[in-house]
Amino acid sequence: MSAARGTANYEYVTSRVRSRGASLFDADDYRKLVRMGPGEIARFMEETEYEAEMNALGSRFEGVDLIEYALNRNLAKHFDDLLNWADGALYDYVARYLRKFDAWNVKTAFRGIYSDADPSEIEDDLITAGELSETLLSRLVDAGSIEEAVDLLDGTLFADALDEAYELYEQESLLVPLENAVDRAYYADLMANLPSEPNRAEELYLQFLRAEIDFRNLRNALRISRSGADIDPVEFYIDGGRLFDAATLRQLASNPDELVARVRESVYGDELDATLDELAEADDLIAFEHALDAALLSYSDTLSNRYPLSVCPVLAYVLAKEREVDNVRAIARGREAGLDPEEIETELVIA
Repeated sequence: MSAARGTANYEYVTSRVRSRGASLFDADDYRKLVRMGPGEIARFMEETEYEAEMNALGSRFEGVDLIEYALNRNLAKHFDDLLNWADGALYDYVARYLRKFDAWNVKTAFRGIYSDADPSEIEDDLITAGELSETLLSRLVDAGSIEEAVDLLDGTLFADALDEAYELYEQESLLVPLENAVDRAYYADLMANLPSEPNRAEELYLQFLRAEIDFRNLRNALRISRSGADIDPVEFYIDGGRLFDAATLRQLASNPDELVARVRESVYGDELDATLDELAEADDLIAFEHALDAALLSYSDTLSNRYPLSVCPVLAYVLAKEREVDNVRAIARGREAGLDPEEIETELVIA
């Protein structure tokens, strides 16, 4: 990632983003895809904006492998374009936000090492759309232990948090402390060095990030509540949102209905009324989380429409593109596993 240049160019970048957004798959596309086999999905993608990636990779891969490599390469290309287009403060906002894929890659490497997965399998799940170099990612994938991987991340934004969490990992032999440390470091970086009295552009950036943090805290609370495990929700708490402080999250985690009611009464309530009805009616944790993901997408679209010349449409596009990739991957893997279309549709998130 290069350094930011000049003045923020919101009008130019949001115009380009809206053009890209128009090519995202819609509900009709997903209804077609869930009824296709992997080969048919690949041919469908060759006739979409994934054409270049499918053609470039088609001689080396086939089936689900081809689809997944094409998805990841296309995602990285689009997000590189965002950084190439953006100037000034907008570049900084986007660059910080895209470090979410560094967090994803670090956690993916930890999980692979922990489960003794083959390095090639770990590498297949990496998304090279963040700031960590391919050389460092390759070394992480090949690391012989969690300790070695943590050492390799010295000098990155995750280093201090991981150093503190590693002692807990050694005591418990569980990845949870390390994964939480990665997430907290990412969100702390997002919120760092922002002014206490933000201008309009900075306030919109904060509004978007606070919403994502609120929904992440809500997701974690729901997971704890439904798991029945004796876990303190504060261990998963991420600072920076508007809905919860640590004590409130601990109190509400034991009652999903109260959690939903809290969101309904909040700044998100009017915009998300229908989605919250779906959230309240969801009868299992997966459905609950998918409804929550759809709610965040819906809220990001609301901010984008309300403030069209701001960072909001750009970050909303990142969320939507990421969700498209997740959906297509879920469909391809589901069809390869022989799942029925109806089963696969329960795994999709469509706002």
